Amino acid sequence: MQNTGPGPGASGRRWTRRLALLLIPVLILAMATLGMLPAQVTAASTSHAPIRYHVSPHVRYFSKHVKPQQFPTPSECVAVYGLACYTPQLIRSAYNVPDTYTGEGQTIVIVDAYGSPTIRQDLAVFDATFGLPAADLEIVYPMGKPAFNPRQHHDETGWAEETSLDVEWAHAIAPAAKIVLVVAPNNYGNALNVAQRYAVQHYPGSVMSLSFGAPEGAIAGRGNNLQLRQAHQVYEMAQRNDITVLAAAGDSGATNGLSFTNALFPASDPLVTSVGGTNLFMTDTGQYEREVTWNDDWYCPFGCKYGPFGATGGAPSRVFAQPSFQQGFTDFGTRTTADVGYNASVYTAVLVYMSIPAPGLEPGFYFFGGTSEGAPQWAGVVALANQAAGHPLGYLNPALYSIGKNPSEYAMAFHDITEGNNAFEGPGYPAGTGYDLPTGLGSPNVANLISVLAGP
Repeated sequence: MQNTGPGPGASGRRWTRRLALLLIPVLILAMATLGMLPAQVTAASTSHAPIRYHVSPHVRYFSKHVKPQQFPTPSECVAVYGLACYTPQLIRSAYNVPDTYTGEGQTIVIVDAYGSPTIRQDLAVFDATFGLPAADLEIVYPMGKPAFNPRQHHDETGWAEETSLDVEWAHAIAPAAKIVLVVAPNNYGNALNVAQRYAVQHYPGSVMSLSFGAPEGAIAGRGNNLQLRQAHQVYEMAQRNDITVLAAAGDSGATNGLSFTNALFPASDPLVTSVGGTNLFMTDTGQYEREVTWNDDWYCPFGCKYGPFGATGGAPSRVFAQPSFQQGFTDFGTRTTADVGYNASVYTAVLVYMSIPAPGLEPGFYFFGGTSEGAPQWAGVVALANQAAGHPLGYLNPALYSIGKNPSEYAMAFHDITEGNNAFEGPGYPAGTGYDLPTGLGSPNVANLISVLAGP
């Protein structure tokens, strides 16, 4: 087992990659068709400026070894690497994921751009290493299969890394669920909208995980943006088709890399469940100890050996008005993210196997962090709940906030994250008792949450 620093040939940019949008100067134009949008968003016509989505997996090389007995415990990883290392078994134990439900009969759809040329073999190694059953993986290219060329500087490597995280960890939580990877040929809004629409049309009753985003404050036209409106129409179709949609809340605090607070889209859409981030601490045997808000500027664990990497998103929307399910939870008159929380800190990393043919990468296991870790795992949780219920739960936010209003159910189903904030390189919001913007309602006690969601 070796420690190679930031990874063979990897640059510091991989550590500090931020969810950001290529801002294209255009007129801030109008819309009046989305009833959820605040009244102040009014102008003359629709903005056609494209949205460019990004992913920001935080990645660090771990080891070539592929035998479970060769993995150190989390505390041994901290001693050697300065980072904890969580396997599927440890995460499942800490979050109380029951073995009685496996996701059998369920479908998890993961939408990414570019994809990964090695995802099938990498998933097979991941499964064999951790004793998971072979996955039922389907890969779909609705607009044609893109050529993988990381030297084109479109961040194909980052998207391939994200694909690895999404597929492997959705499978880790719901090992018998069918995984459908829908791949867009690029990371612009039009292509990813087509991919999402394909998923929603072809996989009714599924769970859809989105690990990409763009800051609302950098979307030209914001609520008037044609591609944003098209995406919202896809989520309306998902609601009609009994599909649960989950998305990452962001990794650059409440500002998403801008100078003011703003939520990340599509996590900010009220028809999407937004997943914020925590630092999850557990024993070496996987016993849950505690969680705090992920924000390396506020609390950087284990001596902060590599400095701050990021912080969970979570902010008031600048596009969507407050949905009814959030009334009484905040004093904001707009939609707020996040809705729920999950482990996301780089310092409390999960392990992912990759053999992507890209400069600076070599086959092996890697430490991963970011809120995009939580979205596919929450998708796995929902797949288990769908199996338990015997039917798809579909649009989930009203049910989650209903639990938040019931003290006894809430105490059973969620870990309430009360410490920290997401003020990262700018303003932010504090965690607190009950719902808060950085971590939403909190992280799941999965067995209990399934029991509450699925009912008797």
